[in-house]
Amino acid sequence: MAKPTLAKGMRDFSPQEIRYREYIFSTIKSAFTKYGFMPIETPAIENMEVLSGKYGEEGDKLLFKILNSGNFLEGVNEDLLSQKDYKKLSPAITEKGLRYDLTVPLARYVVMNRNDINFPFKRYHIDRVWRADRPQRGRYREFYQCDADIIGSYALLYDAECIALFDEVLSALNMSAFTIKINNRKILSGMAEEWGFTDKFTSFTIALDKWDKIGEEGVVRELGERGFSETQIHRMQQLFRIKGTHEEKLKTLDSWFLTSEVGKKGVAELREVLSFLSEITLHKAETELDFTLARGLDYYTSTIFEVVLKEVKMGSIASGGRYDELTATFGVPDMPGVGISFGAERIYDVMKELNLFPEMSPSSVKVLLINFGGKEEKSNFYMLHKIRQNNIAAEMYPSDAKIVKQITYAEKKGIPFILIAGEKEWETGQFQLKNLATREQVEVGLEELIIKLT
Repeated sequence: MAKPTLAKGMRDFSPQEIRYREYIFSTIKSAFTKYGFMPIETPAIENMEVLSGKYGEEGDKLLFKILNSGNFLEGVNEDLLSQKDYKKLSPAITEKGLRYDLTVPLARYVVMNRNDINFPFKRYHIDRVWRADRPQRGRYREFYQCDADIIGSYALLYDAECIALFDEVLSALNMSAFTIKINNRKILSGMAEEWGFTDKFTSFTIALDKWDKIGEEGVVRELGERGFSETQIHRMQQLFRIKGTHEEKLKTLDSWFLTSEVGKKGVAELREVLSFLSEITLHKAETELDFTLARGLDYYTSTIFEVVLKEVKMGSIASGGRYDELTATFGVPDMPGVGISFGAERIYDVMKELNLFPEMSPSSVKVLLINFGGKEEKSNFYMLHKIRQNNIAAEMYPSDAKIVKQITYAEKKGIPFILIAGEKEWETGQFQLKNLATREQVEVGLEELIIKLT
């Protein structure tokens, strides 16, 4: 029999790891709720017509397509079924796919349910997504995204609110040094207009999106390979090197955008977002205008964000932006949106590396009842039920094994207390509660026991 293995890019999680991940999710969910977001769920599987063409040249290559099976294949040509090059498979065979992110399914949901939604619609969704990417540190094929989005408003106060939400969550998770990078896709469109490469705008953003991976030299080389002239590349390099305060950087752009109205609008939008932020004090985040930030997904139209750490090289741990035309791809225009996403896997890996998780047991069980067998076993089962009725997680060992073995079980599982309720204890109504960490043992009645465990 073959030795079992995991599929590439997938992971198992132990009880301890699950506890840590639940800590991340609950922290994020608490902030989402505070900001007025409500939960929805969408299915893991979407029709390919929903997913295709939304993520750009690079993103569409990473879609997981699902092969039809069973009755869905009735009448399909046998030659198509034997096709070994899956990229050439007929859409009739791969009409569905695993969701790539939570944003496109949100747009589909909003379009289908728009008559029942109260706009602006603030929703959050924490769930798995799948990408046929090359696995590496901080990058997996199955991972969780934690998204919050607002649909139905052009108000830039929501863009500022997204930045504040980044700060709220990551500060609560004890991330001490992180930067929120901000740009506006209209600024990049304005550069394309001013410098004469609107026909190559997508190629420009694809190359620029690789800045963190390949640096300026690599981006310049790729731009050359994509057909940009030396003059155009030289002008772009001026963009890469803009320095100064937020306002000094924006004034530099003012001097560049002589004819491009879309570029000027991008600068004005950034100023407005920053004006909102000037009214509040962020907990720990630093903000940076980074005009090399492109965000590779085609649906972004305006403000874009990424959050990077200073202490750990991990790429972005959170990102997002404004997408004012996404629902139009489903035939319903004028439903602007803006949202952010926290990468739970990268956040987990970073927190583990920096030892940022609070101490917590892998088990939620508070007390283990020692099993003495005989009639005491039935009496202890009654007590177990009474403890649980008071919303206290409890277990009883399944046999009258040696007490040392039962205690070892509790210690390995991280259960903090054991309860000794033998024949003598039941006669007196006083039971022995032992703290396994301090070795302190106290005598308690049933009511006092409940109080101490609560």
